Amino acid sequence: MGILLTGADAAAGAGGAGLISMLLMYAVVIGAMWFFLMRPQNKEKKRVAAMLASLAIGDVVLTTSGFYGVVIDMKDDMVIVEFGSNKNCRIPMEKNAISRVEKAGEG
Repeated sequence: MGILLTGADAAAGAGGAGLISMLLMYAVVIGAMWFFLMRPQNKEKKRVAAMLASLAIGDVVLTTSGFYGVVIDMKDDMVIVEFGSNKNCRIPMEKNAISRVEKAGEG
């Protein structure tokens, strides 16, 4: 014996399926946004943290303001960088102001 649905019951069942498909579509969009926006940003943060953790005295650094210098002393979150050939130009700065590090023994 079959059960017959009236027009109102069939419309209510179709509305539930539409809601589920809409929620599924939102989940896919949010997942794609995370994959293309948040994940690369987190990987870049990890790369910068690893670069600053491996910073050592004698490394040549490029600051965020575009100056090249040599690290001559380090403290917790501060480094003292010597700029140019003038040995009197030593500036303390935060480690976060370093954008690139070239190791002392490398090219």
